[in-house]
Amino acid sequence: MRNLLSDKIVALKPSGIRKFFDIVSEMDDAISLGVGEPDFDTPWHIRDEGIYSLEKGRTFYTSNAGLKELREEICNYLKRKQGLTYDPAKEVLITVGGSEAIDIGLRAVLNPGDEVLIPQPSFVSYEPCAIMAGGVPVIIELKAENEFRLTAQELENAITDKTKVLVLPFPNNPTGAIMEQKDLEAIAEVIKRHDILVMSDEIYAELTYKEKHVSIAEIEGMQERTILINGFSKAYAMTGWRLGYACGPKEIMQQMVKIHQFAIMCAPTTSQYAAVEALRNGDGDVQEMRTAYNQRRRYLMDAFRRMDLECFEPFGAFYVFPCIKEFGMTSEQFAERFLAEEKVAVVPGTAFGDCGEGYLRISYAYSLDNLKLAIGKLADFVGKLRAEQGKAP
Repeated sequence: MRNLLSDKIVALKPSGIRKFFDIVSEMDDAISLGVGEPDFDTPWHIRDEGIYSLEKGRTFYTSNAGLKELREEICNYLKRKQGLTYDPAKEVLITVGGSEAIDIGLRAVLNPGDEVLIPQPSFVSYEPCAIMAGGVPVIIELKAENEFRLTAQELENAITDKTKVLVLPFPNNPTGAIMEQKDLEAIAEVIKRHDILVMSDEIYAELTYKEKHVSIAEIEGMQERTILINGFSKAYAMTGWRLGYACGPKEIMQQMVKIHQFAIMCAPTTSQYAAVEALRNGDGDVQEMRTAYNQRRRYLMDAFRRMDLECFEPFGAFYVFPCIKEFGMTSEQFAERFLAEEKVAVVPGTAFGDCGEGYLRISYAYSLDNLKLAIGKLADFVGKLRAEQGKAP
């Protein structure tokens, strides 16, 4: 029989996150710190709006671009939060999660052979989506000594005459790194000089702990060359509602709507009605969750200091990225042994790019009680490894 499969798809590596999640799902009494999913329920007033939409029989298709009412609320939100102005009719698209926006955004702008700059460690979807869109991923390795921020020089060094898009994944999954305004201004100069596009994934924009998030679209001359991606999963604890959005120049959005039209039709109608309520009345919920995450973040950083485990301080998202290079094990070996011996699942840093070797991603989107239990086991495990290696406690 002929080869039934696409060589391009067969060559893609499966997600390193899911591997450990699948193992944990079959283990009794295991604690998972591996999945970036809030432990909070979707706030009741948001759920109630979704229920009400069903009771009213609002189970029809929306327009391809999404409910007009939701697109208008997104524009109001971005104006209020970041001072950005978008046309809800031409520059906003509602997607099935932020992940769909990443996929169709790259497909809308790439031609075969175009290079996509991807800072890593970063979310697992950027590289395969670039490949599936016919692009060529070019990896920029972020460094711990720079707090895993992208520098202007690193960007400059990676640009060639084939570069078309820079993926900007901040606040960052898995490191928790952020980009401050001065960082963005420096790389914006490089971007404008070389005339490249930016895909700015801002799904964790509401979850910053040092200062207010700044979008690169806020920098002068950048909005017209930026696809801004955000969604409702992280800030509003709405992962299962599968709802995101993209904003950008109308020429790009028109093509993204076309792909979305043929592949998806429209995002879930019930979710869209719930999202309108989230944007209108959800600021207090976001603040409450952000405060809880910050408490967990501070607890983890203190715990790492107590066990003398190196970890730079993250100021965004809900992840920490501790370094385990001292143990002479690969990230996967450490994670596998930790899971087998202590029944705690974390994600190897290599799931987010080869330069994640020597690190682990630990999510603190879990209750403080679970974190305390799991981190106690980590302290015991680290102590055991150091004893095996003859290191003083």
